[in-house]
Amino acid sequence: MTGTDNRPIGMFDSGFGGLTVARAVIDVLPSEDFVYIGDTGRYPYGPRPAAEVRGFARELAWSLVSDHNVKAIVVACNTASAAAFTELSGELPVPVVSVVEPGAHALSLTSQSKRVGVIGTVGTISSGAYQRALADIDSSLSLTACACPGFVEFVERGQTSGDEVMLLAERLLAPVVAANIDALLLGCTHYPFLSRVISEVMGPEVVLVSSADETAFALAAMLDELKLRTSASAEGQHTFLSSGDVEWFADFGRRLLGPELSSASPWIRSKTD
Repeated sequence: MTGTDNRPIGMFDSGFGGLTVARAVIDVLPSEDFVYIGDTGRYPYGPRPAAEVRGFARELAWSLVSDHNVKAIVVACNTASAAAFTELSGELPVPVVSVVEPGAHALSLTSQSKRVGVIGTVGTISSGAYQRALADIDSSLSLTACACPGFVEFVERGQTSGDEVMLLAERLLAPVVAANIDALLLGCTHYPFLSRVISEVMGPEVVLVSSADETAFALAAMLDELKLRTSASAEGQHTFLSSGDVEWFADFGRRLLGPELSSASPWIRSKTD
């Protein structure tokens, strides 16, 4: 092992939510190249059966390995992480980072009262991934987990404020409000785009925790441990691919991520599984 590796990092998500993780990776690892696939042609993942999501995740991950020669994979999607992280970690020839464990760890450190909440898609919450991760980290935590169907669709439409979103948030977040928590994990990478609405419903005493920054820190630590950091000193190159409408992905994604998403290209599905 030479101690450096200039191959890109691979990232994928069902659509735009993983751009919160991409933003954090750009900020924490500015010299690293990465390839990001937004599977907007098949989003949202949340309502889909776990086996179907697992199949999508394997296809995306293997495409990043086979077609783009990535050195590591970031599963920048909570639903895909919950459904496929174990399988991907076991079969891929590169290391894999999930958004679940870093987010759970940050939540456990944030709470003072030991009463915490997690919100996510139906697929993520029903999988029990966060429930298991938090139990392993601190069994004394009292967790309220709540699915929030509809949040992803609002974000994907670019509707992150207004009466409709507020009414939905008030209804869906009622169980975590009633649980008197002091820290809430946004267990979906789309949800930080709704943080203002969620914070207003939860109140100022509840700290919102996003897994994006923690995932970027975990990725950096893993690259250091495995001696996979790039030797480049210039700003990294960022490639964005979409399985759906590329023009829409580039336009809306740039508004969410920033100028680094200057353009996008179609994702060509790999013939290698």
